[in-house]
Amino acid sequence: MDKKTILGLVLIFAIVVGFSYFNRPSEEEVARLEAQRDSIARVQAQEEAQRLAEEKARAAQDSAFRNPNNGQADTVFRVAGEARSLVLANDKLQVSFSTLGAYPRSVQVKGYKTYYGDSLLLFKEDTKNKLSLHFLTPQATIQTAEQLFECSDPSNVTATRQGDTARIIFRLPAAQGNGYLEYCYALPYGSYAMQWQVRFVNMDVQLASSTRYLDLQWTMRSPQQEKGAKKELEYTTASYYTTNGDYEELTPSDKLVEEKINTKISWLAYKEQFFSVILRNEQAFEQTNVELSLADEEGYLRDYAATLMLPFTGGKNDTYHLEFYYGPNLYKTLASYEHEYEKVIPLGGWLIGWINKYVVINVFYWLSKYITNYGLIILILTILIKIVIFPLTFKSYLSQAKMRLLKPMVDEINAKYSRKEDATKRGQATMELYKRAGANPLGGCLPILIQFPILIAMFRFFPASFELRQESFLWADDLSSYDSIVHLPFSIPFYGDHISLFTLLMAATLFISSQMNYKLTGSSNAQMPGMKFMMLYMMPIMMLFWFNDYSAGLSYYYFLATLITIAQTYFIRYAVDEKKMLARLQQNANRPQKKSGFMQRLQEMQREQAKRAKK
Repeated sequence: MDKKTILGLVLIFAIVVGFSYFNRPSEEEVARLEAQRDSIARVQAQEEAQRLAEEKARAAQDSAFRNPNNGQADTVFRVAGEARSLVLANDKLQVSFSTLGAYPRSVQVKGYKTYYGDSLLLFKEDTKNKLSLHFLTPQATIQTAEQLFECSDPSNVTATRQGDTARIIFRLPAAQGNGYLEYCYALPYGSYAMQWQVRFVNMDVQLASSTRYLDLQWTMRSPQQEKGAKKELEYTTASYYTTNGDYEELTPSDKLVEEKINTKISWLAYKEQFFSVILRNEQAFEQTNVELSLADEEGYLRDYAATLMLPFTGGKNDTYHLEFYYGPNLYKTLASYEHEYEKVIPLGGWLIGWINKYVVINVFYWLSKYITNYGLIILILTILIKIVIFPLTFKSYLSQAKMRLLKPMVDEINAKYSRKEDATKRGQATMELYKRAGANPLGGCLPILIQFPILIAMFRFFPASFELRQESFLWADDLSSYDSIVHLPFSIPFYGDHISLFTLLMAATLFISSQMNYKLTGSSNAQMPGMKFMMLYMMPIMMLFWFNDYSAGLSYYYFLATLITIAQTYFIRYAVDEKKMLARLQQNANRPQKKSGFMQRLQEMQREQAKRAKK
């Protein structure tokens, strides 16, 4: 190390020491910084202590909910007498209550039956069906489902005409003072929605001071209502609608499905294929835990369980306005309540849902005003759809016909440029031929792609269409479920234990249509190995297995649509003179193409460059 390096290091050390000395804080600044650090530490300690206290209170409350027998409830509320039953009804619903718990024990939807002819109950009086508010008091953990409420004999428990509202009021009075918990149920005439008002009146003394929320625990067991339990199970699930406008569903499974919803939700639905039970809170639920599982009893589909959190401000005069929807999944009926209830109907995503909401459903409703036979309605709906998309079908046929008629010329090009290294020239020559003749290789695909959303819309609409429920047509006793002409004594894997005739007819017409299209496209050559088998045989067989358990109305629609397409194809073939079309294509192909000025200049430049290169 030389002298200059040593001198440099010494100077750097001196500068650092000098800078540190002259920039050290004064005694006053040191004292101020220490006081600031102590203040921050005290605030953090207070926040941590508050957090631990809240966690301890929450844990104690959760433990108390899990062990509800701790404490004595009768020291909080006056419990006397025996439980008795009451019924609230209008022209749509009949809701049964008991003073024990004061929650709906069973709900019958009037005017509808199960597939087996029984009264349609959305849920029955059972230990799996319960609605209970849970909260803490200094003496005990309260579950309202276990409490005996007071109820004076109501005089208006049935709404019999327009403008009437049936009401029942239950009260749970405090053992001391004038406080009480009140449930008020109101059921207007002509409505599937029952209002539920929950009031805490002068209950601030009775409730624990640590109470910051109420837990509403709601369990329900969904019975089988329809013919095909397998398909009904696929549609039976829980769903919810957030205050941000998002609709979500739990994915049905054979195993337990759990979901913790941390965002605020407006309503929670226990939905079946054609009916739903929806619980809505005007103030929104703060947090929700939902569980979905398979029912372990024959005749039932799924068990639901949810814990919904309600904010609590003290019990002096807390009021909650909730609403139950007990009714059918009819689109216009659900939409009439203006709370986005109609989202429980699986109509599809943005484009598919738009087609179903604004086109298919409206046409379906319009036709049902004049026709009562839904088989005929589906027939007319199919004809209308095929008429609307006929220009696309016609355009697709013309494109396919042009490609088929140009095939001999394409074969000549392929023979001329048969070597692998001529692939680029072969492709350019083929595209040049199509351009001169006025044919588009994709012209037959685009109309089909445009029609595809309609096919998907029908696929979503028919299985979810309440209007088809228990509607018979020909041999089908229920267009919303599968039709069966033969019940097998065994079950075929992926097929089932029955034979659906509408599915057979659909597969047969699909085979005929595929055969026609295959011939029209001129695809009998060996350039696409396996395509013939896929088009002619594989697709109809797949549809035969896939649709055997599906809605008979859906198979019937696809059968009609394919049959009409076959008829349209025959009509177009006789209406279009292919000899004239071929002559026009050949004339166009042989006609010298007019070149643009740019192309002419470009070719002249290329010729000049070729001449210079020869020189």
